[in-house]
Amino acid sequence: MEPVIIVLIILVVLVFIALIKTIQVIPQASAAIVERFGRYTRTLNAGLNIVVPFIDTIRNRIDLREQVVPFPPQPVITQDNLVVNIDTVIYYQVTDARAATYEVASYIQAIEQLTVTTLRNIIGGMDLERTLTSREEINAALRGVLDEATGKWGIRVNRVELKAIEPPTSIQDSMEKQMRADRDKRAAILQAEGVRQSEILRAEGEKQSQILRAEGEAKAAALRAEGEAQAVRTVFEAIHAGDPDQKLLSYQYLQMLPKIAEGDANKLWIVPSEIGDALKGLSGAVGNFGSLGGGSGNRGGNGGNGGTERREKPPID
Repeated sequence: MEPVIIVLIILVVLVFIALIKTIQVIPQASAAIVERFGRYTRTLNAGLNIVVPFIDTIRNRIDLREQVVPFPPQPVITQDNLVVNIDTVIYYQVTDARAATYEVASYIQAIEQLTVTTLRNIIGGMDLERTLTSREEINAALRGVLDEATGKWGIRVNRVELKAIEPPTSIQDSMEKQMRADRDKRAAILQAEGVRQSEILRAEGEKQSQILRAEGEAKAAALRAEGEAQAVRTVFEAIHAGDPDQKLLSYQYLQMLPKIAEGDANKLWIVPSEIGDALKGLSGAVGNFGSLGGGSGNRGGNGGNGGTERREKPPID
């Protein structure tokens, strides 16, 4: 009985192994290459798959998701014979599992070597300054070459990025000095421009201030003259409305004489002849009043008919 039990156990184990090899579960976004007696048979997609045990074998399991592969820095010589180290990052995706398995031995290594050679060809036609400022151009050219070469391998290159471009140390020092000089130059230019704008604004402010001051003075003078003219018109209208006689005018002139005589510089008076006539009338009226009061003598002033009289002010002791 014991040999029979051993045989049964062996059969159970073989059946269990056969079941394991028969049922293949492929994860999502993955694929598996099946070979039968060393020959490609089919590609297993995601899900539950049945294969013939001990006849069909799984050659390779491939991840169909987008992959990111960074490559180490590669020395590249520019057109002006300077060595720069360039780090690259490749974003790729396997689109054909069969081609990725049978068309190339190691597509990662193939992509790396193709990237290095393509970079050397592209950078070799550029000088250092253009290399540092043309990342997008280099990325586009590199992606075009890689996409064309890797298409037959069942791989699509989605994106190529230059992670770093490092020039020699001496060149970096020179570039830093140049950038520092450019910054100092721009700072000096901006400062001079600021001073110039400040002076222009100050001059414009002074100009506007003088213009406004002059306009204010002109308006004030105009308003003052208009006020004086209005006052004269008002006085003139009041005088004509009151219909003054010669005696009133003479009396008003006598009141103004002390103000005319004010000041040491007033040595000469200009007396209109009409005022003389008015004074004669006033003196006549006073004489008549004196005769009525018992006084004798008639004092009148001489006046001319036309022209003006010049009277000199008596000196002040």
